[in-house]
Amino acid sequence: MAEPEPPGVLVFVYGTLTDPARVADVLDGTREWSFVADATLRGLHRVDGQYPTLAPGGRVDGRLLQTDAVAALDAYEGVDRGLYLRAPVPFADDGTVDGGTDDESDAVAVYVGDPERLGVDEAVAWPGAGDLGRRVGRYVAANDVAVEPR
Repeated sequence: MAEPEPPGVLVFVYGTLTDPARVADVLDGTREWSFVADATLRGLHRVDGQYPTLAPGGRVDGRLLQTDAVAALDAYEGVDRGLYLRAPVPFADDGTVDGGTDDESDAVAVYVGDPERLGVDEAVAWPGAGDLGRRVGRYVAANDVAVEPR
């Protein structure tokens, strides 16, 4: 009999958090979590630097992590230090992922790093004005950006 999925948020991970050992370490072995599916994020692509981040256009493969420990992930990603922000991205669920999203919004959390702070290898331009969070949010809303299980 399969164990029930943990409650919580679906997070699309595309870097170090795709490694189960890293997730267990970040969540200190005390939090519930599970990889619920491999997934693709369309509309954004990975760029590498000191740490990976995302940029407009393309696609990137990763995994869907379900957990109730988003605060621990935020701390790991340096959200409070401005290294990354957690952005909601539409979830194109085909019904294959048990557990769904954390609410009725059908969104998956995606960490997007500040390219200026992460030393990325290529120029990254998020269109528009305002802080990175606003630019990312507008780009996601205006383009075909979504996470889909594969």
